[in-house]
Amino acid sequence: MPATDNVKIAPAKGKLGILIPGIGAVSTTFMAGVEAIKLGAGLPVGSLTQMATIRLGKRTDNRSPKIKDFLPLAGLDDLVFGGWDIYEDTAYEAAVNAKVLEPSLLQQVKEPLSLIKPMKAVFDQEYVKRINGPNVKTKGSNMDKAQELIADIAQFKESTGADRLVMIWCGSTESFHRPAEVHSTLEKFEKGLCENDPDIAPSQIYAYAALQSGIPHANGAPNLTTDVPALLSLARERGVPICGKDFKTGQTFLKTLLAPGFKARMLGINGWFSTNILGNRDGEVLEDPGSFKTKEETKLSVLDQILQPKLYPELYENLYHAVRINYYPPRGDSKEGWDNIDIFGWLGYPMQIKVDFLCRDSILAAPLVLDLVLFLDLAQRAGMKGGIQEWLSFYFKAPMTAPGLYPEHDIFIQLMKLKNTLRWMRGEDLITHLGLEYYD
Repeated sequence: MPATDNVKIAPAKGKLGILIPGIGAVSTTFMAGVEAIKLGAGLPVGSLTQMATIRLGKRTDNRSPKIKDFLPLAGLDDLVFGGWDIYEDTAYEAAVNAKVLEPSLLQQVKEPLSLIKPMKAVFDQEYVKRINGPNVKTKGSNMDKAQELIADIAQFKESTGADRLVMIWCGSTESFHRPAEVHSTLEKFEKGLCENDPDIAPSQIYAYAALQSGIPHANGAPNLTTDVPALLSLARERGVPICGKDFKTGQTFLKTLLAPGFKARMLGINGWFSTNILGNRDGEVLEDPGSFKTKEETKLSVLDQILQPKLYPELYENLYHAVRINYYPPRGDSKEGWDNIDIFGWLGYPMQIKVDFLCRDSILAAPLVLDLVLFLDLAQRAGMKGGIQEWLSFYFKAPMTAPGLYPEHDIFIQLMKLKNTLRWMRGEDLITHLGLEYYD
């Protein structure tokens, strides 16, 4: 018998508008990539929604359709782009400056990218100290700026003819800050916006505008953003899906691959030292100690949650874990991450692993942006419960969870959670990989 959907998914009719705070390397690589793929000038490598399959039923059933064929996702031809930035460059000019993609490829998509002109951004130098630009909103209180963003959103929807919208933060890492009293309730948060409370970051003003507009929101940076009671309650109240935080791309991506393997084999770890060099805008922003602290918190949290030293003190209790990031302009967007891992095995005998990952940060991030906007739009159309979408943890260094619940960092468990959620949506059996039925 055909499966019966557990949720009613509205069809993906019309255009899907993608609104992005931060028209920099990641967002322009994403937008240019989508346009290039539409022209047949490249493949969506790294995107689960476009390239991955999903097994349905028993192994003997041999049903493994592409995810994009299994679910009514928005098509690439239906995506339209807009956003905000502190610089006035069009998306094409920003992509040229980012130097991620080859000029010959950018030339093929110059026309659509040149039409994307950033709206004036909400910006606060206290939260991003190393860069500044002229294209910013300056009048009124932060509540006035939030209302301007809401007006920008409405104008973008009208001008593009978009039927639905999603917002995804691709802007800079903000200085580290913890939840304050102003974040405790929506009433206090809105009062804080009116009074320009310094504990409200620009990213939170964007998120507030998105949620008030009924738009799903994803946070691609380690910023606090929606991970506070005021905005969590607003998302639930408005029935809006949210997820974050910090795209899992380079060094941390490898940690979530390697650490589960060490734990699975019960191999001990004495030390894990990680250092990076990168030269893009993100690298420059992270030269500021406050912004680095925000990034460091998410990068350091991964190993503790995967290895669970309290459960395995003999193996991981004394693990020394350090992370360094260094701005090195000649490298541009081509980030290099070195890891030295001191492990030990049978009878405590020591071994070492060295990893040198020469990666392209925006090339790894762009397919994550695509998947997240398509899945958030799907969640909205499926009427998924508003608030945190933990099934999208697969894409983040510091996945958001319900208060008091520790995040799952093991990438293989995250992928199983994601695919089982998709199976559940469509009324298919969840896959446990038990396999006993084959040996009755």
